[in-house]
Amino acid sequence: MAEKQLGLQTLVFGRPPRIIGSATIAGPKERDGNLGDYIDALLTDSMMGEFTPEKAERKMLYQAAQDALAKTTLTEDDMDYFIGGDLLNQIISSSFCARDLGIPFIGIYGACSSMVEGLGLGALMIDGQYADAILVATSSHYQASERQFRYPVELNVQHKGTNQWTVTGAAAAVLSNQGEGPKITHATFGRVIDFGIKSPDIMGAAMAPAANDTLCRHFQDTNSSPGDYDLILTGDLGNMGQQLFVDLAKEAGYTLGTKHKDVGASIYKPHQRTGAGGSGCACVALGIMGYVIKEMCQGRYRRVLALATGALFSPLSYQQGESIGGIAHAVVIDNN
Repeated sequence: MAEKQLGLQTLVFGRPPRIIGSATIAGPKERDGNLGDYIDALLTDSMMGEFTPEKAERKMLYQAAQDALAKTTLTEDDMDYFIGGDLLNQIISSSFCARDLGIPFIGIYGACSSMVEGLGLGALMIDGQYADAILVATSSHYQASERQFRYPVELNVQHKGTNQWTVTGAAAAVLSNQGEGPKITHATFGRVIDFGIKSPDIMGAAMAPAANDTLCRHFQDTNSSPGDYDLILTGDLGNMGQQLFVDLAKEAGYTLGTKHKDVGASIYKPHQRTGAGGSGCACVALGIMGYVIKEMCQGRYRRVLALATGALFSPLSYQQGESIGGIAHAVVIDNN
């Protein structure tokens, strides 16, 4: 077995990088939700003065990256790599942001799990001494995702109660082998799990089996249990997927209880009429870089297992009748 590998899917970092700077930005609906107090920059205009939501998303991502860097003593020139991903075709938000940043770019696609996938890859590169500092960022925008995956919002198409609302926002983190901040000590990269669900209207159910698979593998690989963590944060299973995930974990022998929180199920308030809750790359990213990091700074959490999920499909695969595979990646964030 590889020296730094635990079990089948988990990596342990002997030189764990630190999150030395983080930043979040979100739209008006997110401002009025449950995480509004944890967001650094709250927009009054989700279009940010742009003519298209795609350009607005790109602008949000770039601002989050700049704001994260501004919280450190580092600049773009000090970054060895920029790791980014989003939901739009050919990850255009991240690609154009990389063009503006001028940092060597590693584009990733893990759907809504992209932030945690990026954190895991960045930690791997720094721990392996292939880099000293890495910028990780991701974004999503409600209107841009609606136009790509369903219909333009101008058509006023009625949503099903099982639909999730794509979060408008962006988040960024600066990882470094020097400085102060919470450490990333482990990463568990998940498998694609497909239970044959074909409807994009119930993505939470499609992702829950993958979340459970990665959770169980992480516990088995590290010989740990829910009691070893102050918080197990998932995202973005939403109301439906969250309950299924909890039930699957219980069947596997893990009772999560009050240790578990799902960002998708908790980011919005009930009166905001968001169906089954939030989704999108920015969903769990705001939860980690906003809620978790700020709570850690206050000393309320010391050790968090952040487990992000993604639904792996496209409009083309859906139209061809393909089922939706789920993916989940996890990192351990330790403030000890």
